[in-house]
Amino acid sequence: METNNDDHDSNEQQAEIEYKYPMLSFEKQIFMDAFEKDALIIMAKGLHYNTILCNLLNVFIDPSNLVLVINSSEHEEKFLTDHFKLSTLPNLGTDREKAYLEGGVIIVSTRILVVDLLKNRLPISHITGVIVLRAHTVLESCQEAFALRLYRQQNKTGFIKAFSNSPISFTFGFHQVEKVMRALFLTELFLWPRFHGTVLKSLKIRQAPVEELHVPLSTNTCHIQTCLIDIMNYTVKQLKSINRTFDMQEITTENCLTKKFHKILQSQLDCVWHQLSTRTKEYIQDLKVLRSMLLNLIHDDSVGFYALVSKYRTPEYAKVNSGWILLDSAEQLFRLARGRVYNSKNEFDPESCPKWEVLGNLMTQEIPQEVKQKKNGSLKNTKILILCQDMKTCSQLNHYLTMGGHKYLFYNAFRKELTVNKVSKKYTSLTNTVPVEAEAKKEKGKKTKKDKETASKEDESEKTNELDNEEDDDFNLDDANKSNYVLTLTQVSKQSKNNKTLNEESIFEPISQLDSLDITQIESEKPLIYIQTFKENGNNFSLDRTLEFIRPEYIILYHTDVAAVRQIEVFECRKRHDEPTTKVYFIIHDKTVEEQAYLTTLRREKQAFELLIQTKCVMVVPSYQDGKTDEYFNLNVVEEDNVDTRKAGGQIQNKEKPLVIVDMREFRSDLPSLLHKNGINIEPVTIAIGDYILTPDICVERKSISDLIGSLNSGRLYTQCTQMCRNYSRPILLIEFDQNKPFNLQGHFVVSNDISGVDIQQKLQLLTIHFPRLKLVWSPSPYATAELFYELKQGRKNPNASEALALSGDNTAEDINYERYNIMVHDFVQKLPGVTSKNIARIMNKGISLDHLIILTKEQIAEIIENTKEADVLHSILHKNANPTDATKKDEKLYGKRKFSKLFVTKSK
Repeated sequence: METNNDDHDSNEQQAEIEYKYPMLSFEKQIFMDAFEKDALIIMAKGLHYNTILCNLLNVFIDPSNLVLVINSSEHEEKFLTDHFKLSTLPNLGTDREKAYLEGGVIIVSTRILVVDLLKNRLPISHITGVIVLRAHTVLESCQEAFALRLYRQQNKTGFIKAFSNSPISFTFGFHQVEKVMRALFLTELFLWPRFHGTVLKSLKIRQAPVEELHVPLSTNTCHIQTCLIDIMNYTVKQLKSINRTFDMQEITTENCLTKKFHKILQSQLDCVWHQLSTRTKEYIQDLKVLRSMLLNLIHDDSVGFYALVSKYRTPEYAKVNSGWILLDSAEQLFRLARGRVYNSKNEFDPESCPKWEVLGNLMTQEIPQEVKQKKNGSLKNTKILILCQDMKTCSQLNHYLTMGGHKYLFYNAFRKELTVNKVSKKYTSLTNTVPVEAEAKKEKGKKTKKDKETASKEDESEKTNELDNEEDDDFNLDDANKSNYVLTLTQVSKQSKNNKTLNEESIFEPISQLDSLDITQIESEKPLIYIQTFKENGNNFSLDRTLEFIRPEYIILYHTDVAAVRQIEVFECRKRHDEPTTKVYFIIHDKTVEEQAYLTTLRREKQAFELLIQTKCVMVVPSYQDGKTDEYFNLNVVEEDNVDTRKAGGQIQNKEKPLVIVDMREFRSDLPSLLHKNGINIEPVTIAIGDYILTPDICVERKSISDLIGSLNSGRLYTQCTQMCRNYSRPILLIEFDQNKPFNLQGHFVVSNDISGVDIQQKLQLLTIHFPRLKLVWSPSPYATAELFYELKQGRKNPNASEALALSGDNTAEDINYERYNIMVHDFVQKLPGVTSKNIARIMNKGISLDHLIILTKEQIAEIIENTKEADVLHSILHKNANPTDATKKDEKLYGKRKFSKLFVTKSK
């Protein structure tokens, strides 16, 4: 009877979910797949899983369930927390334990979750399930895989569901999707590309009218683009010609235009960077410079591009570049860039952006006229959304619309410190104001207390200051850190009568920033223009939130973005039937690198999904990969029981499972996860000495390359090694390299920018001399370190956590008697000749003081040390006086038949 009621309640809840969070038909299918099966769901960019996730979490929001959401980004966590009014997880472990027992949906960081699972603060058997976001970042060595492994070992019934919006990430590496699914304990894979039949059918139900505006570049801009591509082709060819032995297949001119170019460079060259010549590194750096110039050419104005190009036509840059500035194409590039700003008469006559003119026509003519026809001549309640890719362009468009094109270019020239001696005739209306203002700004920077203006100049300055104050309300060129702006459209009738353009006069006025704006009253009186980036500070949910909040009638895509186009498609399909459609204007430069980059992004995503579809058809997934049976852990992990099934003499041997004490701060690294995967139990403890305690005698301090350099420079490593050597008989300094970078200390790129490999080697040599018992272990990756630790644990006792906690930086181990006397005495005696790591304990335990050690005879010292030779060395250093004459006898050399010392003695007599 209770089951029927639960089913009835779940049906009502399902209906409530659809009402609160409406889904399209393809989203409902994805929801059903995710609800019924444990699977990895990979969706195309722009088809976000946020609505599906909200519906899924709403099912399990009841306190009787306990659902964990891991690997969420900062923006995803904030979105879900605000949406479901979730409370943040407490910092204290006891408080977190109470929060887990309260149930519901909990968003937790993976590092905290791993520690709580190891410390049994979390009722693992009562967990309903785990939802993993951004699944493409999960690998077998990461903390997410560690947490899922701990969860699945003790919970065989709970679910695991994973989501990802990055199909391209699954194409890097060998069998990447299989590795991710294995780390997630999943056997099902669902793929949802944009060309999926259900997606196509859903998005065709209601489509927004799209008008593509192909804007041609000016003649000079086209020639500059050709010059830059020629230089990039030359650089790529030279780069490959001098590095024929290295794999540089992905380094092409086409890939240089994509957003992933820096990641491609890193994946291709990081592991061989120390082997590359200086010329090769110059070519790589020049490719980055040329790429930035090419993107700046398309997205920035002529003044900004010329200011950027001028930075690279200097003697300083000529010394560090590969020589591309000496090419004919480079010379033509510099000449054409200047030609876009100054005319043949050397007058300031900058070229306006072609997109500005198209945008101005849309804002002042086409859209207002269309709105007036629909609303009987009224522009009220009209909202226009302009989308661009970055905050710089967002600020640029705001200044263009509020100032006008000519005035903005003129002000931008003075901000970039370009020389403006003569001005073209079309700037006649500005010549009487802007040069005076610019001169005042220059004088303001040079002005001192002694140098004051005359009375006449003061009057002129007052006029200029009035102009400054008037313009400051509308324009601040340094204010380029905002991701959204709101404007109103005014003077439309006057504009059409005078037939002016935005290049001459502004007809827009700013209101305030979108975050703190109440538009209810304003939109009923005036049309509103919103300018926003595709992603506000990297937030993928920002555009969806803006579309739902504004619900614009017109959207202008100033830049191209695949995800934004699909988000607009989904938004249009979710509208009510009685709601008017949104018209979309797509502004793009025809036959340019902008169009090529957009098409390349589409092609790469399509190829990624095709590869994943092919992989899904042929990959073999074992049934035990879900971890719900013991077969998986028997094959991949050492048995959990303390009984060894191997028989010796016909009897079963009891064997203690290896244990390693790990400092809490080390859970930021991958090593604890790999240790657990190798069958070693992990006990997280906050310890003051070392990072890993393998046995009662073995303590390990792990250092990455960057951490090693910092510790050597600050002296912190000396203190850490001192504490380890005083408390453990076998201290180890583990130097761990990045598995994706070369295993050496040479080259500034691998190590750092302020220290060389030779300096590190010298400091490490001094460290080993000062601490003879300290062992240095070099590891190329966390995988190798995990194997090493497993070998060191064989046949040795497990450490005691209470003993490790009892030690601190000021205390020492209780079983070492010499530490009860004097630490400084121990360090001094340890450096004496004849004293070794084997006899230091005997000397400190049986000796009384330094005075007592000095009065002992050679036989008494031999009795303590239990070694005659070492006793002779120690006794001689304590009792024999060293003088120059004694030292010369060791280095006597013959001169002919006589010795140097004898000749010296004879002559002196």
